[in-house]
Amino acid sequence: MTIMTDASTPVTAASRPPLPKRPLPHERTPDRPGTSGARPHPQRDARVDAEIGPRRPGAIYQNVDGRFEVLALITDPREAVQLLRRASARWAVIVRDTLRPDGIPFAVGSVWTTSDYLLREGTQASAYVPAA
Repeated sequence: MTIMTDASTPVTAASRPPLPKRPLPHERTPDRPGTSGARPHPQRDARVDAEIGPRRPGAIYQNVDGRFEVLALITDPREAVQLLRRASARWAVIVRDTLRPDGIPFAVGSVWTTSDYLLREGTQASAYVPAA
């Protein structure tokens, strides 16, 4: 097998085009300038809001699992991790099943989908006060 280059012109680093430069990362590093006070993921809030949907305290929604009243919305990731026992949790919703007379409040982390139906809008005030 032969190489398809001209033997009279050797290939050198100067004859090659320069490699493309890497884009600036969104994190601040000592060797690259960063914007002051900027968050690394500004779309995160919009994504979390889309995952939570209209589930605010006081809302009632229904899906194939039952009909649930939202008692509290937890947006602190550390508290959500403890409630859901998942390291990737960013939020949690404490709900009570209204179809069961003995409905005990529990935490869920499932995203809002097209199979969820909002029956009553909620308020911003929390309807759930945890015990001491």
